[in-house]
Amino acid sequence: MDFLTKELIYQMTPQKITGLLYEVCIDQLEAAIQAIEAGHLLEANTKCQKVNDILERLGVGLNYEAGIIADQLDTLYNYMANQVIIGNMRKDPVVLKEVLDICNRLASSWNEAMSMGDVEAQRLHYQKTSAYDKNVMVLNRD
Repeated sequence: MDFLTKELIYQMTPQKITGLLYEVCIDQLEAAIQAIEAGHLLEANTKCQKVNDILERLGVGLNYEAGIIADQLDTLYNYMANQVIIGNMRKDPVVLKEVLDICNRLASSWNEAMSMGDVEAQRLHYQKTSAYDKNVMVLNRD
């Protein structure tokens, strides 16, 4: 991950920060799994704690007025956090790999949704531009 300053983070949209949190969560899970497999249990513990911190932040950032998806994500984040605790206590990479798989799917879906949002924004910009051009043409005829 690139070096991020506080100023750069403050300039990011909440959507980009969510994507960044998913990315860091994946990185930390991969590092925890590698640490367990290498027998570096203290390092694995630290990485798992960071993953749970990230999952907590993702849960806190949910907008519950957005509908049922927020409730479902909250439940999923809680499940993932519990599995990380279990995987950390047992030092079981299989449990952490399950959480990693879920996180990869969430990140992929999030990135896809954000790219679709960019396409939608471009479409709306085109519609606004077209409407403006039509009005200008009508005004120029007079």
